[in-house]
Amino acid sequence: MAVRIRLRRTGGTNDPHYRLVVIDARRRREGRSLEIIGHYHPQTDPPQMKVNEEKALKWLEVGAQPSDTVKMILSKTGVMAKFMAMKEERRKEGEEARAKEKAKS
Repeated sequence: MAVRIRLRRTGGTNDPHYRLVVIDARRRREGRSLEIIGHYHPQTDPPQMKVNEEKALKWLEVGAQPSDTVKMILSKTGVMAKFMAMKEERRKEGEEARAKEKAKS
């Protein structure tokens, strides 16, 4: 199942509020979500962004693809930087394991 992290619009006319939701990519914007991982209020100055880091990292690790806007929000809150660091660390560990196996052979 293709999973996306995207925005679900809430709030009234001329007063948008958004939830960051994890949702099946084939569902419509307001469809049933798997999990709510944060909130975004663009009308405030500065815009309020609240993200549950633990949940966001969990979903990014299992392969959820963020939309462009959500990627920007995650970058501003520091979640994408942590995810990229974790990804790089995992890559280095894999390379070291392969080098050890190659040295054994």
